[in-house]
Amino acid sequence: MNLRKQYPGKPPVDAVNGLDLTVHEGECFGLLGPNGAGKTTTIEIIEGLLPATSGEVEVLGQRWGSRDRAIRERIGIALQETRLPERITVLETLTLFRSFYRMGIDPLAVASHVGLEEKLHTWSVKLSGGQRQRLAVACALVGDPQLLFLDEPTTGLDPQSRRQLWEIIRRFGELGRTVVLTTHYMDEAERLCDRVAIVDRGKIIACDSPRALIRSLGAEHVIEFSLAETPLAEVQTTALLGDLPTVLAVRHERDHVALTVGEPHMALPALLERLSSGGCRLIDLRTRHASLEDVFLKLAGRSWEEAEEGAQP
Repeated sequence: MNLRKQYPGKPPVDAVNGLDLTVHEGECFGLLGPNGAGKTTTIEIIEGLLPATSGEVEVLGQRWGSRDRAIRERIGIALQETRLPERITVLETLTLFRSFYRMGIDPLAVASHVGLEEKLHTWSVKLSGGQRQRLAVACALVGDPQLLFLDEPTTGLDPQSRRQLWEIIRRFGELGRTVVLTTHYMDEAERLCDRVAIVDRGKIIACDSPRALIRSLGAEHVIEFSLAETPLAEVQTTALLGDLPTVLAVRHERDHVALTVGEPHMALPALLERLSSGGCRLIDLRTRHASLEDVFLKLAGRSWEEAEEGAQP
């Protein structure tokens, strides 16, 4: 509670800035935010890998500093980047990690669970990126944890490898276990998480189920379009389109305009007529369902892309 992590500097950097978080037993909980939002720092503090500057952390009813071994016996951790010994096999790796726990799961069973049964005698250095990531998750599962931490588990993976990891996470949740994951992929959070905390600049700016967060926009559809001419100024766009049927919000982004609408079949004809009468020529038009990215933009006041760029050194 009221978790804070400050790094020294001129000025000091507040990576986590008064964050309050409660995860319910048996849920898949996501920390969603752009790069640099404080997700990894938060999860590393909760995992006991990083000390907090201030605040309290309780994991499975216990606090770090008193019964650390007991906590570690009940959690599994897959870091954002896991470097395993290159010259030992998948089976040897899982056997090694299984030896760290008093109780756990047969390494052969875990390898089968993550789809690596055909790679048991393959060196880890010979595995593909997706296979190495599944092996890292298997190392987190071999202790039979009640609580599984996954930090950006699918970053850099191809679509097939991402879907394979999603299925592993779902099956773990079906056992009634708890998952806490960080991600900057909106679709991943929407597909996997029962609840999501959107993190920005070290703070939680919203926390609810993905569906409830999207419903909070007031509409679940977005119309996006681009014009052939120089884009309209923001004030002109709002004045021109803000009164169209079922339009709830108008956003003027870098290369397109986005309308949050309640009924696309009513808004689209009116939009086309209005643009035509205004002498505007469309070069691109598309509709989509509202997403967690739209929620972030509404709450943070800037787009996901702008937040990612702001985090770059």
